[in-house]
Amino acid sequence: MVRIAIVLGTRPEIIKMSPVIRACEEQNVAYFILHTGQHYSYTMDRVFIEQLGLPEATYNLDVGSGTHGEQTGKILTGMEQVLQNEQPDVVLVEGDTNTVLAGALAASKLHIRVGHVEAGLRSYDRQMPEEVNGVLTDHCSDYLFAPTENARQLLLGEGILDEKISVTGNTIVDAVHQNLGLANRQRGVLNDLELEPRGYFLVTGHRQENVDVKDRFDGILNGLHLLNKEYGLPVIYPIHPRARKMMSQLGIEPKGIELS
Repeated sequence: MVRIAIVLGTRPEIIKMSPVIRACEEQNVAYFILHTGQHYSYTMDRVFIEQLGLPEATYNLDVGSGTHGEQTGKILTGMEQVLQNEQPDVVLVEGDTNTVLAGALAASKLHIRVGHVEAGLRSYDRQMPEEVNGVLTDHCSDYLFAPTENARQLLLGEGILDEKISVTGNTIVDAVHQNLGLANRQRGVLNDLELEPRGYFLVTGHRQENVDVKDRFDGILNGLHLLNKEYGLPVIYPIHPRARKMMSQLGIEPKGIELS
């Protein structure tokens, strides 16, 4: 029987891999969850596992924050030990984070097959660390699950063999459909925030390209302020710790936006 290691590390990975975890449960596929702890606060991690009704991770590396090199190195070291002990047949990673690259590297160096969910996405901006992570992960993966035919063509153009690629669609679509019922049962959040359905703007943003440059971050927040003034509707920003830190460091004071 094939045994799968499902690697999680960040909020998007938890959400996007939830349909894969449920499919493993439904089809009695042997698997275990390895959480790197790249996202580690309750609001960035634990709350999603609880609300999505996902099983606990078998392993949690608790790597926390750090520079890209520091974080990737910690994950690589921790994952290598777990994979050596567990010897899964396949390691599944999703997306383009430091967790994904370190997981793929650890597995490939131990001659364990790697499956990359959401393969073949490109921005062609090498200033983005996620772009580098995604490219390197694709090129050391054995199974590339491309969300679109366009992503498949990009992979073929980079010399990846066609037999390694499967066009599967994006698991975020499955996650949305599967979790609509959960969302409908938890509408109390609108009451807590004193909001009306369809009576507000919801925004998020934390990429370093957007929040590390004062003029750019200011521009985004000023645009949101204009939305608030134009339509008279509240703008709700569940702010990422990175964005909050940069807002403080850059001396930015947003107007017309409710941070949560």
